[in-house]
Order: sequence, then C-alpha cells, then structure tokens
Amino acid sequence: MTVSRAAVTHRPKSNFAYAVDEETIQIRLRSERGDLDECEVLVADKFDWPTRDRVEMRVVRRDARFDYWQAEVEPEDRRLCYAFRLTAGDETLWLTEWGFESADENDLPTAGTDRSLHYFEYPFLHAGDVIDPPDWVSDAVFYQIFPERFANGDPTNDPEDVEEWGGRPERDSFFGGDLQGIIDHLDYLSDLGITALYLTPVFASESNHKYNTTDYERIDPQFGDVETLSRLVDAAHDRGIRVVLDAVFNHCGRQFEPFQDVLEHGRDSEYVDWFHVDEFPIESEPRPSYDTFAFESYMPKLNTENPEVKTYLIDVATHWIEETGIDGWRLDVADEVDHQFWREFRTAVKAVDPDAYVLGEVWHDSRPWLQGDQFDAVMNYPFMYAVDGFLGDESLDAQAFANKIDRFLARYPDQVNDVLFDLLGSHDTARIRHRYDGDERTVRLALLFLLTFRGTPCLYYGDEVGMTGGDDPDCRRPMVWDEDRQDRDLHQYVTDLVALRADNRPLRRGSLTVSRDRCGDGVVVYRRTADAPEDGLTVAVNRGDTPITVPMTGDGEDGTVLFTTHSDVTVRDGSSVELAGQSGAVWR
Repeated sequence: MTVSRAAVTHRPKSNFAYAVDEETIQIRLRSERGDLDECEVLVADKFDWPTRDRVEMRVVRRDARFDYWQAEVEPEDRRLCYAFRLTAGDETLWLTEWGFESADENDLPTAGTDRSLHYFEYPFLHAGDVIDPPDWVSDAVFYQIFPERFANGDPTNDPEDVEEWGGRPERDSFFGGDLQGIIDHLDYLSDLGITALYLTPVFASESNHKYNTTDYERIDPQFGDVETLSRLVDAAHDRGIRVVLDAVFNHCGRQFEPFQDVLEHGRDSEYVDWFHVDEFPIESEPRPSYDTFAFESYMPKLNTENPEVKTYLIDVATHWIEETGIDGWRLDVADEVDHQFWREFRTAVKAVDPDAYVLGEVWHDSRPWLQGDQFDAVMNYPFMYAVDGFLGDESLDAQAFANKIDRFLARYPDQVNDVLFDLLGSHDTARIRHRYDGDERTVRLALLFLLTFRGTPCLYYGDEVGMTGGDDPDCRRPMVWDEDRQDRDLHQYVTDLVALRADNRPLRRGSLTVSRDRCGDGVVVYRRTADAPEDGLTVAVNRGDTPITVPMTGDGEDGTVLFTTHSDVTVRDGSSVELAGQSGAVWR
C-alpha cells in the first residue's frame, strides 16, 4: 500500500493553516479516505532550524472521499515552518512546499541547500491574523422577521391598498406590518428565548419586500421612522435581544434618485458611473440595457468599485449603527459585490462597533469571504440542504449526511463554524412544514438539528407555531397571532429546545463530532463537546419508522437524557435509548 498522492492537499495561510488565537496555529491536511495510517507534522522556527518537534495529527473530519487531519501548534516565537510526514502501509513520505519525497524512520526532507526554505511556512503570527467574530453570536438564537408580515402595530401608516391580515399574499400584496408591530411582540420573542433579530430591509422602497431601495437614509414610512427604529432597538436591548438589519448594497431601486438622474440625463448624468450601463439610450425591456439583480429592471446594480458609491454605502452602514445602535448587517446578494468593497466595509463597520456581526448572503462554498477580512459568517444554506436531503426526500442516508456535514465543517476555520448562520428556511424558501408535507414529527427532527448543531441558529418567523407556505410569495404569509390557529405544542417544543441550548454550553460553543459507529439505518448521532469531553452532549435522530436502540455511552457509565422530541422515546437502564420512529433525543 502506498500514499495516494493525488488526494493529499494542504494550503498555507488558508482554512488549512490559520490562527486560532495570538499563540496557536491550527494545521490541517486532507488525504484520501482511509489511506493514511499515520500523519505527523514536523514544526520548527525558520531561524532556529536545529530545534524542531513532531506533532501527531488526528482525523477530525471525514467525507465520502477524504479524511481531514488536524493539529494545533504553538510556535514559541510566532514563526513557523513545517512539513508533513505521511505513512500508508510500507511507504512513508515527506510533504513539503516542493512536493513529496521518500522518508525512512529518521529522515528529514533534504531538497534544497537550506532545508527550512522548502518547508511550508507561516511567516509570523500577527494579532490581525486571528479570525475574531463577535463573541455574542455564538450564544445567540436568531429570529428572522419580514417586517411587512409580522404584525401591524400602527394602522395610521398602512398603505392605501392594505389587505386584511391573514390573507394569502400575492407578489404585490400589502398587509400593514411595521416596526411598532415588532415592538409590541418583543415579550413574545423574549419568552420564546430569542436573543437576536434579523430584519429584512426597512429602508424606503416601493415594494412590500423593500429590496429595491429608494432612499437608504430614510426608514420606510409604512414601517415608521428613525425614532421608531431607535425605540425598537432600545426595547430589544432592554430584553437582551440584538438587532441586525439587511443591507442591500448590490443593487438599488429604480426610483433611487441617482438612477433617476441617469434615466433623465443619460451619459451626461453625474451619477452615470454609479451603475453598469451597457448602452444608451437606456432600455428596460425586454432585457435591461444596464446590469441588474437577476435581470429585474427595477433593481439596477450599483457599481461598488466607484469610490463615490463606496463612500456613500459605507457611510450609510456606519450611520445607522451610530444613529440607532443596531448590532450588525446582513448583506444581500453579497457574492455579487467585489471583495475590496467588503474589506473596506468591514474595516469601517468594525471601527464603529467591533462587536457588529457582518453576515453575508452566500448560498454556496464561501471560503473567499471568510478569511477574516470580510464577513464574520454567511447564511448556511448548505446545512438546510443537507437536513432536507436526510429528512425530506431522503436522498441522503445517515452516512452520506454525516459525510456532507464533515465536509462543510472542514471548509472553514473553527471560529467561523461557531457563528455560521444556520437556518431551515427564510423569505427566499418554502417553509419547512410545506417541504415536509405537514409532517410535524419530521419538522421536530429538523428543529432538533437546528438548535443542537454547530453555528448560530435562526428561526423563520412563524415556524415555531406551525406556519406553512410554498415558494415566494407564499412563504411570506402574515404571522398567525390567533392562538387557536397556532400549533401550541410545537411552540412549547421550540421554547424548550431553545432553553436546552441556552442551558448547555456544548450546544452553543462546542465542537461537533459525528459518532459514525452509531450512524446507520436512518440514524444520525453526533457529539457536542465544549470544555471537558466528559461534559459533552450526544444528539441522536432516527428518521425511520422503526424503533432503534442507541447506546448512550461507550464506557459502561450511565447517561442522562435531557431532551426528547416525543414521549415515546424510552431510556433503558441508563445505558441505551430506544428511539421510536421519527424521533430524537439529547443526553449527557
């Protein structure tokens, strides 16, 4: 057996080598699954080469094709050069920046006249290298609100064509939801255990969704005004609830004053370079002659590489933090905006509030944005897809689900994994109850995943009381406030689950390790561990219809069940849990 060279991957100063804190560097290496018997990393200071050490690496993640090895290193003088020693069967290799070379038990890599020069290198560990998201986010449970549909607290600001609350929305429906409505229900959110809000856009716009901004410096009058927003933020903070707003900086609305000026003056407009105009005169149909969001003529794309646009938008972001005390920004269509804009955005926002949460909307692999210089986190749609694949259409079996989860967690530094914005749905997706055909047992299992998984969970408004709805606009129905029409059992379930997370540090800040020896037959088991391994919690989900018995511990000690999705989960002598069909449990 020999080392499968083509599968081995390492990249310095990336998610394969990054600063955990000002003293520690985490080193990772990827190899073919099951290929290596051993993996070590040889570490040294490039200016003190004779002093070197070998650190054993361990497999921390595994997907369908690869193993992911990891070790923590604390370079004494914050400089590090390193090489990997790989063993598979009878073959042992060194991997350096120059590639592979053979090794025996006592060999060192020999290429080059100065051996330290061809090693991988972390030249110097600077404080600025440490990826440092806001500490509060790891403990947060978010609740996403579509303001136009949450609650109508001030009928005096209703639009003229407002519809009766509770109707089925069309694209252009207005129901009168506003910021006062959110203020009126903060106690409801606090009782649920919510500690952070994400509001879709609140700035002046002609639509119900407000993603086509007309004026970034004014709260939409249908929602209230700056005083209303300030009262909302202050009232939320009084209850320990943070508030994050939506920043739509990829594009604006057609009625945005600078774009109207371009429509009027064409090439002679002072704002012509604020946009990407392909040809004049400007045409909107059949396809816009200017760049837009998704070919929508009413959403012209902003040129964020233009210094004037950049200054204007970044000033908007810092102004609202200073003016109202909001706690961060969710960045719409973030992957279509240039990276340099986001670097300067982050610098400016963090200068005003170092604890502001910078959250990007990127639906796929987001490594280019998560190196510590742009976003703290992204919306974790891959998590939602994996849960749907396991619980919904069952396109993933337990091992395939575990493989996906491990691959996702290997993508990013652990500090990022701790604050990824985990969600099961949003204003852009069909609701979970709709996707799971109204099956409440499956909904409960999905919520168990959400509230016990690594990252920061977010509930979409109304999911906790069983609201349903298909794709946009159906997923944006008005919130159900009549308790007779709410699923109160589900509401209590979510309340208890949020409390479980709040009461157990491993669920908020712990690592996640899939217990692969206990996964199978539709059962997924994983371990959350924070400080001491013995204080960790185990989570098990059985999606099948047949009861499954899962050992609670591997060392003969009794375990304690803390939470079950249904009453028909049975504990047997403190040593095993019998999971009924479509059920789950959490135990210590």
